[in-house]
Amino acid sequence: MRVLLTGGAGFIGSHLCDALLAQGDTPVILDNLSTGQLSNIAHIQNKVEIHQGDIRDVALVNKLTEQSDLVLHMAAALGVNTILEKTVESVSTNFTGSEVVLQASLKHNKRIIIASTSEIYGKNPNQPLKETDDRVVGAPQKIRWTYADAKALEEAIAHSLFLTEGLKVSTIRFFNTVGPRQTGRYGMVVPRFVQAATKNENITIYGDGTQSRVFCHVLDAIDAVLKITKDDKTIGEVFNVGGEGETTIQQLAEKIITNTNSQSKITFTSYSDAYPAGFEDMQRRVPDITKAKSALNWKPTRNLDQIISDVAVSFTQS
Repeated sequence: MRVLLTGGAGFIGSHLCDALLAQGDTPVILDNLSTGQLSNIAHIQNKVEIHQGDIRDVALVNKLTEQSDLVLHMAAALGVNTILEKTVESVSTNFTGSEVVLQASLKHNKRIIIASTSEIYGKNPNQPLKETDDRVVGAPQKIRWTYADAKALEEAIAHSLFLTEGLKVSTIRFFNTVGPRQTGRYGMVVPRFVQAATKNENITIYGDGTQSRVFCHVLDAIDAVLKITKDDKTIGEVFNVGGEGETTIQQLAEKIITNTNSQSKITFTSYSDAYPAGFEDMQRRVPDITKAKSALNWKPTRNLDQIISDVAVSFTQS
């Protein structure tokens, strides 16, 4: 099966390519390399078809979609720093680009899985978060939320096309997916902390460290994606995909130092010093993955210790 993978050179996309090859499929990658890297797919470059281009290129997206059997739409402008520093471009990519991919899938009657995000929920204080929960986002001047808004509109368009035109779409909301190949360049906390720990450098926490998250190993997330692609009952549905075990950011830093036998010290800096204007954080973000467990017979199998170990090994090998 030919599978069009937008963002295939990215963190999640490249792992999806590995999984697709393992089951005998042919990945066709479309990536503009704005956040993806060719090094992520260097080990499979002779086994995949690579197109360097933009998801807003209607002709290119239509051509590649028509030639494929399945579309996995993973491409996005993401990362807090990217959203704050390149807001207009990020919104255009995440909204306009996604509409192009969705319309192409509808036009050519292709099954499509879209990658959404836990950012959708904003700062909703009611945790854990289930798929039907409300969005609670800050004022427009808190530019960080433009990512959540653009992805929410993407989801809305996808659902509308499912209801009115029969688009064969499923939506995945990823919660803090982490693992090898993820870069800390865009503000991702686990690779940033692990890289500092392996170098015995200070680990700097933004804020007071009491904010909490739940992390999911990328290979567990990939398993969920593949299960969705093989089950037509998931068409029209939205699934939270995340890990288990809530941890504060300070606890995360302490665990990384212990697990890597690091001499790093923990330091703190304010959000205003860490990010440009327009940033706002949420105190907790915990996924309710009951639906995915029930409908997909899926659950995460790798804990935070395994995540830290795999990320640390990837840095020592790079």
